[in-house]
Amino acid sequence: MPNDRTRAAAFRAAFPYTLPICAGFTFLGLAYGLMMRSQGFAFWWPILMSMTIFAGSMEFIVADLLLSAFQPLSAFLLALMVNARHLFYAIAMLDQYRGTGWKKFFLIFGMCDESFSIHCTATPPEGVDRSWFLFFITLLNYAYWVGGATLGSLAGSLVTFDTTGLDFVMPALFLVIFLNQWMSEKRHLPTLVGLGASLACRLLFGADRFILPAMAAILALLTVARPRLEAAETKEDSLCK
Repeated sequence: MPNDRTRAAAFRAAFPYTLPICAGFTFLGLAYGLMMRSQGFAFWWPILMSMTIFAGSMEFIVADLLLSAFQPLSAFLLALMVNARHLFYAIAMLDQYRGTGWKKFFLIFGMCDESFSIHCTATPPEGVDRSWFLFFITLLNYAYWVGGATLGSLAGSLVTFDTTGLDFVMPALFLVIFLNQWMSEKRHLPTLVGLGASLACRLLFGADRFILPAMAAILALLTVARPRLEAAETKEDSLCK
């Protein structure tokens, strides 16, 4: 059974990885709370939605859906299209979440783009429990988003200003994560495959429809290239020894 010292060590190890996410989620959550209040929603709406939906882009869209005519099928298809990338995230996390026990349920619920990026790239320090390390990364990111939305909701009735441009916080955050991963990896082939497939699908399918084809293309290409990548990694490890 893990003790308080085990959990504290995992929390200390996870916290630095989430600091960039804290900045992005706080500002974007703040903008989301302010936007919801500006559209006439009560203060508890953005708080409740951030706690239960926990899908940033979809939460912005839900605000418009709640103000439009009731169309459940359209809302379902839209939510599926916006968040279908999580299907691919789930496949990639099958090995990562194995053996995490009850924490797996929260790890699945709390999966977001930022947590996925950290889970894929970060390695817990020696002696730190991996399942608690992953759990605290997810929990902290979840708390940042809910906290930001709560601040924006409570401040919405007191402060009014133009939030245009705040949504660029997330692209900037992903750019920083991408650059950090690029500098830390030895082989850039997987990254280049992702960039190339995304660009090709963007040109072929347009800005509104390229995400799913790009995800499928990346999955197929990396599956084909996996033996080569694993062979190269094994060769490098043997040379280092």
